Amino acid sequence: MHDLRISETITPFGVGAIVDVLGESLIAADTSWWDRKYAPEISCDRLLARLSPGALRQPPAHAGRAARETPHLLYWRFPAWRFCERCTRLSQISGKNKGRWTNRCECGGKLVPMRYVAVCERGSHIQDVPWFKWAHRGHGAEVTESVRFCRAYKELKFIRSSQRGEGLASLSVHCAGCKRTRPLSELVGAESLQRDGIRCAGCQPWQEPTSETVCEYRLTAVQRGATGNYIADQLSALDIPEETPQSAETAEKIRSHVYFEKVVADNGGPQAEMVAGWIADEVGATASDVLTLAADGEAAEESPLLDLKDGEWAAFCKKLECGRDHGVGDFVVDGWPVSTESGWPPALTSKLTSVGQVRRVREVRALRGFRRHDAEAEFVKADLGPDSKRKPIYPAIEMFGEGIFIRFDEDQLSDWESVPEVRARAEILMGRRNSSPWAQRLAVPEPRFVALHTIAHLLIRRLAFASGYSSASLQERIYAHSDRPDRTAGILIYTAAGDAQGTLGGLVRLGHPDTLMPLLLAALGDADVCSNDPVCIESDRQGSSHLNLSACHGCALVSETSCETGNRLLDRQLVLGGGAVPGLFDHVLDEVRRTAGR
Repeated sequence: MHDLRISETITPFGVGAIVDVLGESLIAADTSWWDRKYAPEISCDRLLARLSPGALRQPPAHAGRAARETPHLLYWRFPAWRFCERCTRLSQISGKNKGRWTNRCECGGKLVPMRYVAVCERGSHIQDVPWFKWAHRGHGAEVTESVRFCRAYKELKFIRSSQRGEGLASLSVHCAGCKRTRPLSELVGAESLQRDGIRCAGCQPWQEPTSETVCEYRLTAVQRGATGNYIADQLSALDIPEETPQSAETAEKIRSHVYFEKVVADNGGPQAEMVAGWIADEVGATASDVLTLAADGEAAEESPLLDLKDGEWAAFCKKLECGRDHGVGDFVVDGWPVSTESGWPPALTSKLTSVGQVRRVREVRALRGFRRHDAEAEFVKADLGPDSKRKPIYPAIEMFGEGIFIRFDEDQLSDWESVPEVRARAEILMGRRNSSPWAQRLAVPEPRFVALHTIAHLLIRRLAFASGYSSASLQERIYAHSDRPDRTAGILIYTAAGDAQGTLGGLVRLGHPDTLMPLLLAALGDADVCSNDPVCIESDRQGSSHLNLSACHGCALVSETSCETGNRLLDRQLVLGGGAVPGLFDHVLDEVRRTAGR
């Protein structure tokens, strides 16, 4: 029995992930192994609508000490091969002591899991390295007949020797029966396991391999804790009243117009343009909107996350227009307009339209599945149970929080991002994202996204000082896409916890414009000078795969759990300017300093 935080059962220790806890290495089985009686169902219709039909269920939780009858999840011991830290013997056998499984060798030494496992390069499978088989394979004069036909299955040892130098050459597997010794440096080559005749079993460690599951892809040996061993695919949604975006309402009016079928039938002819003009005048659209809708036919498939964010953006905009929110429930937002006559620098307030104090918000996160080794590998569902009439289970958690929502002025943002120097700066990240298969899972780094994303990080770092929450307790949700039917330009910074901890009021009280503006100015001031300048501000190759420009740990990076993109797609120059690039908040700090000097 081991304890995990309930949020960790979704990520990073969700279905298919390896968790190291108290010296043991375990792997989480899929949800078909869950006892539904102890896994309460969670309701979030708008999230479930974007997933395939199924049920959202929360992992069982408990208070106090765990006992045999405590509701729990099953984790498999993986890798099964371990070595004794005292006698160095390799084994797969677990003993029992007074009816309980132990992690100790017969000599009394503690068993330590082997550090290398075998991962399928494309099939997203993972399995133990068959150490006995591997130790007796290879090439060279030492592979004699006695080595090939050795049967000393219980006499393997994991040897560490400083006489062989350092690194993997100093680690080896030794067979006391045939005296064969093979260093781990022969394990990690790209085709090492393939040459030794070791094939993928085509299944996960908790599944039984069969003749039908044999996988054709190549195995590669990787370290047990490597981040590429598990690439989770999760989806989160705010539990809000689903609002229809303005573009969707207009499109519905156009489709339901009595003359719309004539536009479709004319297929772009001269009558279509005339009739489209009539429809546009009546529904408040443009003729091009009507013609585009008639030519598109069925809507193209889009990202579930962007679809969710469209509804959330519409809901936030409606709340901001209503002012003080006297409602109850899980979505309570007080809206405040931001005026250029408020006394704060016009260079700052002109970029903002309104601010929302999010007094209560509920977020539901669900795990769809995972991949291994490569972002283009086969997708493995969170529920691998047999196909039947039963609904698949998606692991999910619900969290309640508070936050601050900031809406930016669309006209000001559009004018700024149309500047050639701004677009050229963002194109650097765009090219790197498109050249990396795994990076294409990230958001499109158009100028507005990079700028608003960086502002969110700067504000999170500043709010951590003023709100009473640690920066790891704050999270972001970026609404910044110009290619959506309704353009979005806003950021949400919120807390999320599985209990009342995230709704103590320390963050929402800072959301009033009179309190937020000084914090935003302070955040911009923090970013003006980085402790790593001038290296940081002049750099355009920072972060993983160089997906950050002028952003580092000294100025803009936050906890990776707080960021939607894992601390990528950041740039201070697009916020404050630099060189020939005008920033979104260019001249704000200069205006503040001039005012202070009077």
